Amino acid sequence: MPESSLYERIGGEQGIANLIDQFYLRVFEDPELAPFFAHAPVDHLKTMQREFFSQALGGPFVYSGGPIREVHHGRGITLDHFQRFTEHLLTTLEGFQLSTAEINQIISRVNVDADKIVGQSNSGG
Repeated sequence: MPESSLYERIGGEQGIANLIDQFYLRVFEDPELAPFFAHAPVDHLKTMQREFFSQALGGPFVYSGGPIREVHHGRGITLDHFQRFTEHLLTTLEGFQLSTAEINQIISRVNVDADKIVGQSNSGG
């Protein structure tokens, strides 16, 4: 019997939706991160994040947003901001019935794009 994907273990489409809702409650309440989202269309943001996490965790949805680097370019996101964002994700994931190894896998998959999100570079995809 094949091992289930992280997507399935987190609860599939509904699990991802719950994760994103809970996660962004934390992010929007963070005084250092909230300004990045002050004028963001929240429904669109959550849709893009559901797609991103679905794809990253082996689910059936494909991220349809713009290239990560371009979407975040010029926003002044620092490594400290990214770390705070990741810490909120970690705290949110701890509320799900996942093992420490599974949580670490999810964080690792998100961290793959850190260099595309942080900084001012706009080369590549």
